[in-house]
Amino acid sequence: MKQPNVGKPPRHISGIRHCVSSAQLAPATEELDVGVVSSKSPSDGNSTFVPVFRSGSCSEIGSKPYMEDEHICIDNLLDHLGSTTNFPSPGAFYGVFDGHGGTDAALFIRENILRFMVEDNHFPFCVEKAIKNAFLNADHAFADEASLDSSSGTTALTVLILGRTMVIANAGDCRAVLGKRGRAVELSKDHKPNCISEKLRIEKLGGAVYDGYLNGQLSVARALGDWHMKGPKGSSCPLSAEPELEEMILGEEDEFLILGCDGLWDVMSSQCAVTIARKELMLHNDPERCSRELVREALKRDTYDNLTVVIVCFSPDPPPRLEIPKFKFSRSISAEGLNLLQEALDSNA
Repeated sequence: MKQPNVGKPPRHISGIRHCVSSAQLAPATEELDVGVVSSKSPSDGNSTFVPVFRSGSCSEIGSKPYMEDEHICIDNLLDHLGSTTNFPSPGAFYGVFDGHGGTDAALFIRENILRFMVEDNHFPFCVEKAIKNAFLNADHAFADEASLDSSSGTTALTVLILGRTMVIANAGDCRAVLGKRGRAVELSKDHKPNCISEKLRIEKLGGAVYDGYLNGQLSVARALGDWHMKGPKGSSCPLSAEPELEEMILGEEDEFLILGCDGLWDVMSSQCAVTIARKELMLHNDPERCSRELVREALKRDTYDNLTVVIVCFSPDPPPRLEIPKFKFSRSISAEGLNLLQEALDSNA
């Protein structure tokens, strides 16, 4: 558990939850400038690629006494926000919020984080700044809600897609992993207190890490809420609500995105999750069933935490069968096995 309960039970307890939806973008005549630096893949030169957003999700309480996770899936932002909204183009929004110390923080951030993004003065011309401001402003707004328990906290992982431009923002230990022709590409970093960069930041601001816990209390280095561990608004403190951002341009090889709380990643590698998800999508092409299968697999592996998984597909078609180059010698390893072997080699490099 990230933090012991503060004596106040969550406002609701739920078991398994799942949903599925889809939306398609109209073809764009030119690439949308969202004000952040691109990290393009080799397939990004194909300007005719038009993503189709289809999502599915699944949540399970696991072996914990309370369900404290929240998530959001919006496949068509224009419909969600209304036609009068100052929105540059069709897009999508997704998020996973892993709460602790009750559900107040996770619920509040889930319900308000998108509003803080689109209402920021920098949106849509500088999306990066708007997203960072939204995280900090939502954190402050939560502290001002007298009816809520300000000592409740949550991690936050959001994905905002405008046209082909995808911006991932993360504060905490949820993770976003891209499935790229069977290969796992991590698009966020887990903010654990033992992470070298986070540990240095924590100690520089007067905090300490004990047995992997920030100040001996919290197993994440970044979170929204938890105001019993923070100083006055605007001051720097060891527990940060500022997200780290990653931006990319979607291309034809980018097949799907997995968003998951740490209950999934505690028992499964990123490559393993992509391999399972791709095999499921090739069978039935259903992101909701795919997310459910990842949750079931994590439960089989005895994960202790709550589980939440969101799958976002970028095409109406299932992933194509991978073609492996023919070799002069015989082999018995599958395409998925090659990806796992490459992951092992990369981690030892």
